[in-house]
Amino acid sequence: MSCWETIADYGLRSIGIGERMLPREGFTLCQQFTLIGSGMIWNIYFGVVALCAGFFLATAVALGKASNNWLIQKTSAWFIFVFRGSPLFIQFFFAYFLFLTLKPVSPFFDPFTSAWLGALIVLFLNTAAYSGEIFFGALQSVPKGDIEAADAYGMSGWSRFKRITWPTMLRLAWPGYTNEAIFLFHATTLVYFSGFPAWQQRGDALYYANFFADKTFNPFIPYPILAFYFILLTLCIIGVFGLINRRLNRHLPQDARTKMKLKMNVIR
Repeated sequence: MSCWETIADYGLRSIGIGERMLPREGFTLCQQFTLIGSGMIWNIYFGVVALCAGFFLATAVALGKASNNWLIQKTSAWFIFVFRGSPLFIQFFFAYFLFLTLKPVSPFFDPFTSAWLGALIVLFLNTAAYSGEIFFGALQSVPKGDIEAADAYGMSGWSRFKRITWPTMLRLAWPGYTNEAIFLFHATTLVYFSGFPAWQQRGDALYYANFFADKTFNPFIPYPILAFYFILLTLCIIGVFGLINRRLNRHLPQDARTKMKLKMNVIR
């Protein structure tokens, strides 16, 4: 089988298109690149959907934590504390156990035991908690002079938030939020190792990398391939977020703009 035939057979296997059976022998370099790359579809799906949905919840949580209402403030603070204070792997485990327990109660909960929805909810809540804390810190750092200037122009309430507070908060939070986005995509590799089953062996990139490592007894080929794919994905994230950062800072002088820098994220 040529490499092009392998790509045609296994390129979309992780989403159910192409060859149904995984390779049983040979395990060529092309097969490993193709199947691990196919699994990246799920990693990108989890990361993009959780990040886009979590952005809005994170904004709401940050505003809630800054609220003068005691109940809203404490609810937001505890939401952030619980999801930042517990390991993501444990969150996946308990979520799957909860959805599995609720499954006999109603057919409504059947999809929640699948990774495409159940694991996505966990990632959505987790990134919303981390991003909410980032946004809250940025919200606290909005210059009071900007707020006073908005008041002087007669802005208040929603108009002031939309035109002054929210754009400034995003501009200040964006470098930290970029790191959270990168970590979120890396965290998607935990999905199929935390309880959520891979239906018909349709897993993510790490699932297939682990498959080849087990079959060939050589982890030094599939895992570097996995790292290669995630490095490319990280560069794409930095590029996209860098363009958004440039857009957010377009009103500032060139030397005063915050520049995106590629740094190793050792500790989240």
